[in-house]
Amino acid sequence: MESYDPEVDPHAKTWLKLDEGERIILVEDYHRLAHVRLPNATVHAAVHVTVENQLAMRLPVVVDTFARLRAEGLDRHAAIHAIGFVLVEHLQRQIAAPTADPNAAYDASLQKLSAAQFRDA
Repeated sequence: MESYDPEVDPHAKTWLKLDEGERIILVEDYHRLAHVRLPNATVHAAVHVTVENQLAMRLPVVVDTFARLRAEGLDRHAAIHAIGFVLVEHLQRQIAAPTADPNAAYDASLQKLSAAQFRDA
């Protein structure tokens, strides 16, 4: 894979065959070449990569949430950001107060997520 474009679905098998560090570099390169200024490009890229990984692995709640957000009018890049926003909030909650089943809480948050909610955040 030579480049990453958040508006184009990467080929799942090709994406998952890449080293995690390579995936992060591809996402960082996209944002740098698009002249997107970020407080921490590596953290931003890591969140992108995590969501792309979940999509490539076809995690049902992530795939369903992604499809719903797209149907509600978000472009692909914004849908990745919306899911990433939920992911980061979830990680912060888990660090502060770990739960027995962290995936259930993440899934529940994704199931509630809407494009309108993301736009208002």
